[in-house]
Amino acid sequence: MKRISLAYVLLFISLTSSCSSYNAVTQNNNQTGKPTSSQEMKTDNKQNQELQNQIEQIASVAKGRVGVKAIVLENEDLISLNSNERFPMQSVYKLPISMAVLQQVDSGKIKLDQKIRVEKSDFVRLGQRSPIRDKYPNGTELTVNELLQLAVSESDGTASDVLMKLAGGAEAVGKYLNELKVTEMIVANTEKEFGRDQTLQYRNWATPEGAVSLLRALYERRGISEQSQSLLLKFMTESPTGPKRLKGLLPKNAVVAHKTGTSGTVKGVTAATNDIGIVTLPNGRHLAVAVFVADSPADEKTREEVIAKIARAVWDKWGN
Repeated sequence: MKRISLAYVLLFISLTSSCSSYNAVTQNNNQTGKPTSSQEMKTDNKQNQELQNQIEQIASVAKGRVGVKAIVLENEDLISLNSNERFPMQSVYKLPISMAVLQQVDSGKIKLDQKIRVEKSDFVRLGQRSPIRDKYPNGTELTVNELLQLAVSESDGTASDVLMKLAGGAEAVGKYLNELKVTEMIVANTEKEFGRDQTLQYRNWATPEGAVSLLRALYERRGISEQSQSLLLKFMTESPTGPKRLKGLLPKNAVVAHKTGTSGTVKGVTAATNDIGIVTLPNGRHLAVAVFVADSPADEKTREEVIAKIARAVWDKWGN
């Protein structure tokens, strides 16, 4: 496979647009935090039965709830598993927050080089990921561009909270999502609040359907300019987080613009091990994919392998 340069991919994505949209469906959340027994697969193409069975088998190893939605944006090949079930996003929700901020950059309300003061009071607690807190224990000033890079690429919880506040809070992010017609995704709380109450992660949920709808909006540049799209895709592609998830079993030169999300483990159960992204396939098409592994008693290696194996199965099916 020929190496595809990041610049080429970003240009290709920027110039590509499709007219498809998703219908949002709301379901009741699993507030108990217990795994559901449903492992029902669905697909719009009976020829994908073998892929269905493969993904169902891979997902069963997690022994929790697994949600999948994968669609080739150019031809609408798709497959899904529990795609309208609600899953805690954890840091996946930094993507819609960052997109909401960039919309305000596009409208001139915020500038990328604008300096924002980050106070000690903004820090998420120890145990939550925050390079800002670790590097600047007394607080600092950072540009909006730097905060976006830290939130998206480094999954910095402090950066995310500062950006959410800058965007106008969770309500403003929700309004932005509604404008995009992404209704199967809810941003309700800050990372700092997650640190105080772990049950809040279930209030900040997405369905795989909703996550892929957001990725499609990003791909089609709905609610975001070409310049902002390119910047965000750059940060997502350069992210060092989750190397063993969507990217784990793909060729090293595969271009994966993604955002991970991970919870803590309580009494042997991990609430969230997630990865969503846009993958450039060997044939030049683009795969929007979301994999959520929730309420799983499996170890980290197993949970991440579930995501990696699902991504590889889809890559092999639709990549050539």
